[in-house]
Amino acid sequence: MSSTLSLSSNLANNLIDTARYLGDRPAIRLETTTLNYSQLGRAAAAVAGDLQARGIRAGDRVGIVLPNVPAFPILFYGILMAGAVAVPMNPLLKAREVTYYVEDSGMSLVYGSLTAGDVVSEAARAAGIPAFLITELGPTGADLLGFPVEEPVWRGRDDTAVLLYTSGTTGSPKGAELTHDNMSTNASTTVDTLIQTTPDDIILGCLPLFHVFGLTCGLNAAVKSGALLTLIPRFDAETALRVLVRDNVTVLEGVPTMYSALLNSADADSVDLSHLRCCIVGGAPMPVEVLKAFEEKFACEIYEGYGLSETAPIACFNQQGTPRRAGTIGIPVRGCLLRLVDDHGNELLGFDEPGEIQIKGENVMKGYWGRPAATEEAIVDGWFSTGDIATRDREGYYSIVDRKKDIIIRGGYNVYPREVEEVLYEHSAVAEAAVVGIEDGYLGEQIGAAVALKPGAHAEPAEIMDFVRERLADYKYPRRIWFVPSLPKGPTGKILRRSVEPPV
Repeated sequence: MSSTLSLSSNLANNLIDTARYLGDRPAIRLETTTLNYSQLGRAAAAVAGDLQARGIRAGDRVGIVLPNVPAFPILFYGILMAGAVAVPMNPLLKAREVTYYVEDSGMSLVYGSLTAGDVVSEAARAAGIPAFLITELGPTGADLLGFPVEEPVWRGRDDTAVLLYTSGTTGSPKGAELTHDNMSTNASTTVDTLIQTTPDDIILGCLPLFHVFGLTCGLNAAVKSGALLTLIPRFDAETALRVLVRDNVTVLEGVPTMYSALLNSADADSVDLSHLRCCIVGGAPMPVEVLKAFEEKFACEIYEGYGLSETAPIACFNQQGTPRRAGTIGIPVRGCLLRLVDDHGNELLGFDEPGEIQIKGENVMKGYWGRPAATEEAIVDGWFSTGDIATRDREGYYSIVDRKKDIIIRGGYNVYPREVEEVLYEHSAVAEAAVVGIEDGYLGEQIGAAVALKPGAHAEPAEIMDFVRERLADYKYPRRIWFVPSLPKGPTGKILRRSVEPPV
C-alpha cells in the first residue's frame, strides 16, 4: 500500500492542521466569547477522549441537537476525532422527531442544550441511550472522562463522517451518509472557488450548523481556511446586522429569506456593510428583485447556487472568477458533473429543454443509511437523481424551473408533505389530508393543508393547527388549513396533491 493511500482522510485533520499553523487566529465567536484555533482543537480533542472513555468506537453514531453555539463545532470535531459519525439535528424538533432519528441511526449517545434539554432527554430515554445536556461552551472539567486524544482516529475516504436526515415525499426520513471525502472536498471547493476564503475572512454563521449548507460552507470552510466564524444562534435581521457591523464581516451566507429580512430591516439604511466582499445564497430560488435591491443597497454581489443534503451540499454555483448570471444556479462546481434527463432517463443534449437534474462526483453521498433499495433507486451508475427540474443554456448555466418532488421549501427549510400529513391523520376527526405549498412573498412558500373530516366529526382549523404544532417543529406545521368534502384522487385512489387548490 502506498503512503498516500495509508494517510487518514478524517475530516478533523483540517482542524488539527489549522490549529497547528494558525493556532492564535480566532476560530469561533459568539457575542463576547471567542475561541482561537488552538482552543477549539484542544476542546475537540478532550471531547474525543471522553467519547472513547465512554466506549464510543469508530463508526458509532453520536447525535448533536444544538443551535449555533461554540459547543456545536467542539462536539462536531470531537466526534470526528473519535472516529465516530456525527448526526446533527435541528434543535426545533419535537421529541417524537428526535426519537425517530436516534432509533433509526442506532445512535449510541446524544448531546443537547442544557437550557432546552427536555426533548433530547425524552428521546434518549425512549431509545435507551445516554443524553448529555451541556452549556453553549460545551462539556468541560468534571464532565469529561479519559484524556484528550493526540490525533484523530484513522478514517478512510469512503468512511461515513456525517449522517444527515432528509426525506422524500413518501416514507420516513432517510439518513444521507456523507463521507469524509464528500465533506472535505466540498469544503475545499467552497474555499477555493466559491468564496476564495483566507484567514483574514470573517464569515457570518447565521445558517444553522445542523444543516449541510451551514456545516460545509460555514463551519468546515472556515476551519479549512483558518477564517473566523461568528455565530448567531437563531437568525433575526436586527441581530445579524449588528454582528455584521460589529465584526466587520466579509462573507455572508444565507437563504433568500435572510437576505430579504436584512434588506427590509428598519436598521438597513443606517449600517455600513462596505467590508462585505462576498455573499452566497442557496436553499431556495432567489427572487431577482430581492437580489438586485440587496446589491444596490449594500454594494456586494450575491452568488446563487444549488445543492442538496445528498451532495454535501454544493453542486452548481455562480462562482467568483466566472461570469455571474442572476436568476441561474450557475455552472457545476469542481469535481462535480451535472446532466439533465427526461422521464425515461435519457440525457437531454439540447438547450433550454427542461429535464431532471442528475449529479455525479466527489460530493455525492455514499447512500441512505440502512436503505439499500432507496440508495439503488436514487443512485444509478454513480448518477444521483435529484427530483429537481432545470434547463441549461448554451453557456452551460443551469436554471431551476420546477420540482419533480412535492417538497415544500419554507424559508430555506425543507418540509416534506408526507411527514405533516401523517401527524394530521393522527387527529381523531381527520379522514384525509393533503399538504401543499402556498406561494409566499417573504418565505417563498408557506405550508397549507386541505383536510376532509370523518363523517359526523367536528373540528376547527385552529384546533387542528395546534395539534400539529405540538408534534412537529414550528417551521413544519400548516399556517393555513381548510376543510373539503373529499380530496382529488387518481384512478388508483391515490390523493393528487397537485390538484389541491387553496381557497382564495
